[in-house]
Amino acid sequence: MTTDLPAFDILSAQYEMLPPGAVVICAVSGGADSMCLLHLLTRREDLTLHAAHFNHRLRGTESDRDEAFVRDWCETRSIPFHLGSGDVAGEAQRRKMGIEETARAMRYGFLSRLALELKADRIATAHNADDNAETLLMHLLRGTGLGGLGGIDPVRWKYVRPLLTTPRSDIDAYLNTHRIPHVEDSTNAGDDYLRNRIRHRLLPLLEEWNPGFLSRMTHTIPRLRSDNETLEDLAGQLSRQAQQEGETGDWVIPAPLLAAAPDPIALRAVRQLVGEANEGDWDCSSAHLTSVLALCRSENPSGEIHLPHSLTARREYDRLILTHEGPPQSLTPFTPQPGYTPIPGTVWAVLLENDPWPGLVVRPRQIGDEITLPNGHRRSLKKLYIDKKIPRLLRDSLPLAADDEGVIAVAGLGPNLAHPRKERVTFIKITEKEENGQ
Repeated sequence: MTTDLPAFDILSAQYEMLPPGAVVICAVSGGADSMCLLHLLTRREDLTLHAAHFNHRLRGTESDRDEAFVRDWCETRSIPFHLGSGDVAGEAQRRKMGIEETARAMRYGFLSRLALELKADRIATAHNADDNAETLLMHLLRGTGLGGLGGIDPVRWKYVRPLLTTPRSDIDAYLNTHRIPHVEDSTNAGDDYLRNRIRHRLLPLLEEWNPGFLSRMTHTIPRLRSDNETLEDLAGQLSRQAQQEGETGDWVIPAPLLAAAPDPIALRAVRQLVGEANEGDWDCSSAHLTSVLALCRSENPSGEIHLPHSLTARREYDRLILTHEGPPQSLTPFTPQPGYTPIPGTVWAVLLENDPWPGLVVRPRQIGDEITLPNGHRRSLKKLYIDKKIPRLLRDSLPLAADDEGVIAVAGLGPNLAHPRKERVTFIKITEKEENGQ
């Protein structure tokens, strides 16, 4: 079926937004855009249509007026009506977020839950071409990358936006032609919010200076989005080379892979990895991403960057690790007892033959520690740890045995061949079976 809004028909068909037989929830505020969308969807007899309205409780009686208007319009046309509401102002205070951001989160939460409850195939929202241009300009004014210049996604999860390439002027004409009523949100008339200032001042000025600006923006935004999607796909090929390791599920990727990639791909790959590590939350500033990439490219083979959500990006030689675990605690010195003794906080156990002697201790490294190697050369532990590429953050948790005559043995490196009691102390790496008592 075609309508008298060609852009609506073209975009819907291009993305298969409204397939025949679909269960569709239409998000309806009662404003011009959403009433236009709701009316368009009522003309599709092959859809199962539901209307959903969220009362933000921000405008007192006006909010209740909008709710009643949408409810009455739906009831007179036998459209199932679903209501959500919440104290946005109170929730914004609790979350320490802005009113607009909180309202959006609560509204979309309501719509998503309703879609799961109704087993809906689509959630249609009434974002239009003017909204898309405003979003791009907002991102541009605040500072953004190519992703922000792609505007509003036409399709994301179950959400579809069939009016995204339809200008507001065409929507107004459609409402007049079909005599469709709507309500006005009084907050849209003011200039308190950046979006309103862009809508009332900047867009008209750009259109005046350069007639056809909105139309050209509508055609430019999809090209920018396509460019960004291509870069995201290339970044995905890189980020998918990361692997999860250990009980904590750390994400590990060779740092040289990221270091060698061009910035537009490498930075996106880092953000994708942050999203994986944070179970889908990609919240990370460009400064954080740039710092992680710099860590991969640094000549210093160790270091770490602290990211949102208690995530740490840690460089260990050629490995970049994204972990929620803090660095291991430094080993607490103790005197070993005869037999096999697991060392708390490590993957090592110490095996001591006979009784301990005065001065014997298991401890972390100290300045000046050295051992004699099988080739007869004496080396400092500091240099040996570097040669063996033992991460700097792990070195203080690596146990060694020592007494008044110096280092006896080092976990992972073996005995000090120059020490007279080198055969009496041994470090054994605990296997998974041993840890589980098998």
